[in-house]
Amino acid sequence: MTWPDQAIEQIPATRFQPPFCPNPRCKAHHNVQPGGFRFHRHGVYIRKGDGRVVPRFLCLGCGATFSQQTFSTTYYLKVTRLLVPVAAGLLAGSAHRQLARSLHCAPSTVTRLSARLGRHAMLFQSWALKRLDAIREPVVYDDFESFAYSQDLPLGMGTAVGQDSWFWYSLQYARHRRGGRRKQARKTKHLAPEPTPGAYRRAFQRTLQLLVGKLPANATLELISDGHPEYRSGLRDHPARRRVRHRIFPNPKQRFQGARRTPEARRRDREMFAVDLLHSLIRHSQAHHRRETIAFGRRHNALIERGFLMMAWRNFIKRRTERGSDPTTPAMILGLTDRPWSWARLLSQRLFVKRIGLSESWMRVYRREIVTPQIGANTRHRLIHAF
Repeated sequence: MTWPDQAIEQIPATRFQPPFCPNPRCKAHHNVQPGGFRFHRHGVYIRKGDGRVVPRFLCLGCGATFSQQTFSTTYYLKVTRLLVPVAAGLLAGSAHRQLARSLHCAPSTVTRLSARLGRHAMLFQSWALKRLDAIREPVVYDDFESFAYSQDLPLGMGTAVGQDSWFWYSLQYARHRRGGRRKQARKTKHLAPEPTPGAYRRAFQRTLQLLVGKLPANATLELISDGHPEYRSGLRDHPARRRVRHRIFPNPKQRFQGARRTPEARRRDREMFAVDLLHSLIRHSQAHHRRETIAFGRRHNALIERGFLMMAWRNFIKRRTERGSDPTTPAMILGLTDRPWSWARLLSQRLFVKRIGLSESWMRVYRREIVTPQIGANTRHRLIHAF
């Protein structure tokens, strides 16, 4: 998997060569000939933020002009130093206001950078999956439960994790109705349309579509989950059900403190360990998912974006285990890279959505089309020249 070690901004202006035309309507954006595409140097400009000289270019195919900064993840940012510390802080358990105080910026700046980081991580995950040869291990699936704005607006995040590598393959959104009994006052507090039933099933089927697409020819996917009935019905209605071997380990009944675990409970924990560990990491590493927190998320779409950011961190940056000195990451187990990455390397270059391509469900998250009506205005991502 080819990925630069050096950030785009650190390449000297005289040495930088644009790899393709950034205009999505240009032929040189998607198909670049072995000798590169035709362009001319088109002057320079000086960035006000850091005084750096940035070269400009002209595409001879479509006539679009662009610069070296167009290929950087800090494109369109006035302050370029914040992207890496914000990414590291979000995965260190800091909330937006805490990060803003320590970085001497506005909380809204951290919020916007968090959304940008989530979109980059989403594109990066799709880019990495396309370079994965095939899935050759059992996959464990379960929904992570959280909420945004209010506990009356819960959501599930379908997570698929490799049982052996602990590689986080997929994240899917599933807004569902709140369980349990509520008083009439609580029922009428948030006047939002109830979500359509079957959210768990649809998220499970979207995950199956991704996983089956990465199987070797004539191979069978071994999928492990708990006893949720939506998973059974989702597999029964899926066109690729014959290529999936579904192993079910129901969650044990709640036991009294100090009581011994049953053999069935121990087997379930052993088989589902990879996804249980991931959910514990999510609770531990992200402030808005902790129990009894005041840093809860306000928008469902923002929670999914930060989930993709954690996916990139878990797969390429964080070691599989903190015990011992083994530096192996899940991506190293699958052969996607040969060493652990840093945030600087993960954010070293910009990814373009038209070149990468996203599934329909991920594209909805990318465009911020999953709205939370209770908060009022929900900003959509409709910028033409930015990502």
